[in-house]
Amino acid sequence: MKKYLYLFLILVVTISCKDSAVVEKIIAKEPAYFDWSAANVYFLLTDRFNNGDTSNDNIIDRSKETGKLRGFEGGDFAGIIQKIDEGYFTDLGVNTIWLTPIWEQIHGGVDEGTGFTYAFHGYWAKDWTAVEPSYGTMEEFKTLVEKAHEKDIRILLDVVINHTGPVTEQDPVWPEEWVRTGPGCTYQNQTTAVTCTLTNNLPDIRTESTEEVDLPESLIAKWKKEGRYEQEIKELDDFFTTSGLMRTPVNYIIKWVTDYARETGVDGFRIDTVKHVEESVWTTFNEQAKLAYDQWKQNNPTKTVHDDEFFILGELYGYSAVNGRSYDFSSGEVDYFDSGYDAMIDFGFKYFANEDYKALFKKYDSIRKNLLTEKPKDPAYFMNYISSHDDGQPFDPTRERAMESATKLMLSPGMSQIYYGDEIARSLVVEETVGDATLRSVMDFDNGNQEVLKHWQQLGKFRNKHKSVGAGEHFSLSHEGEGTLAARFYNKNGHEDIVLIGAGLPDGLMEIDVTKVFPKAKRLRNAYTIKKLPVVNGKVTVMVKNGVVLLEKM
Repeated sequence: MKKYLYLFLILVVTISCKDSAVVEKIIAKEPAYFDWSAANVYFLLTDRFNNGDTSNDNIIDRSKETGKLRGFEGGDFAGIIQKIDEGYFTDLGVNTIWLTPIWEQIHGGVDEGTGFTYAFHGYWAKDWTAVEPSYGTMEEFKTLVEKAHEKDIRILLDVVINHTGPVTEQDPVWPEEWVRTGPGCTYQNQTTAVTCTLTNNLPDIRTESTEEVDLPESLIAKWKKEGRYEQEIKELDDFFTTSGLMRTPVNYIIKWVTDYARETGVDGFRIDTVKHVEESVWTTFNEQAKLAYDQWKQNNPTKTVHDDEFFILGELYGYSAVNGRSYDFSSGEVDYFDSGYDAMIDFGFKYFANEDYKALFKKYDSIRKNLLTEKPKDPAYFMNYISSHDDGQPFDPTRERAMESATKLMLSPGMSQIYYGDEIARSLVVEETVGDATLRSVMDFDNGNQEVLKHWQQLGKFRNKHKSVGAGEHFSLSHEGEGTLAARFYNKNGHEDIVLIGAGLPDGLMEIDVTKVFPKAKRLRNAYTIKKLPVVNGKVTVMVKNGVVLLEKM
């Protein structure tokens, strides 16, 4: 052993300083195997997750009294980093974190019948080129990304390009050649979902415009005050020269948003309001996002942790993966996957989750296969969820079915999205709130349901370890009585994986024939109870707990 250690030390010493990157590559750990189509995603609102640095809580004066849960609560990058370091996400089996938009939000607030509201959620942009000070700094965010990568966790950054923040006394309207302030969207066809404003006082970017425009005077003044006007102008000149794009409103925003891939190393974008932007714009945006990420990898070879392309996940409101790739406007169907999207959020899962386990798993295995084969050279993925930040009809708002929610989401084919607090049964019914505020309470780590948390952890770690759970071939096994037994087989990119899962089963001892799944196994492991089990005459006797069995090879 010492001989090899000496040889390694000689190798390191003899490599010149200019090749230090090679040394770092040699000693870097091999990243965990990853497949986006089986990703276990944790979605959080930065402001509502964890306050790790109280010094930035009031860095911008947003002190006007708000409606309940409609102001900033203090969550920040430091708080997320703290939980990454503690292993909170790792213990949940999370391999991807999705954060709401991080750029600077409007400084003022609005009252549109829901109580006075500030932009704590991140969807009301004031300046796409700056990080929201209440969350932290760009350097802190870069640290967050690096810390996540060290734990084999990828980062999805939420982005929105089709509207600015509302107009307030502190936040002037953008120039008329940049935005429209009406008419409101009526959703009668695609046109009335694109060339319109989502709500009152949410100026809509003229994404269809082919006219070149000057920068807004208010933005120029802001950059000059902050001492970065020259740098921003130089970067814009370089971008438009290199890309060959015209200086239209949306192309400015494409530059500003893709900078977050170019400068931070995030692994993908979750894109907001897909149906409200033209397909041609998404094609350009997604191309530029992937080019920006490639630039980051070229500039940061020692920080690059995988060779995958930049990942694009879309929020196409109302999309259900059961209908295939396309979204049906009354004026015709549109396949946004053709515009560079890799996956879409599935809005149907929360409804189908009311079916029994066997029917649910078979349905989503069929959906998975259809999306992979509809256009084989362009596979399409989908992400399931049970609750979210703006879905007023979640699967289990009062958390009376918290264990069932976890089992169905974690063991169903497809990508999975845990919404912060799902794992501790954070109630989605908060008294005295109006509208979506009830979905966005502050995470309470100390008082969450620990039994539910442990259930999510066991399922999540199993899902993360076994790509067959989310992306494998599903086979129902013969079983009489309540619940279901099934096998999942995965073989992709030289990686093979097999598991046998049980869900909705009666608790207690159960004998399972494993010959069709593990024909040569002498021993297996139930990953849910963490017990090693002998295989006797092709069968194992297993303890079912919380309706779950998770059998894997040892």
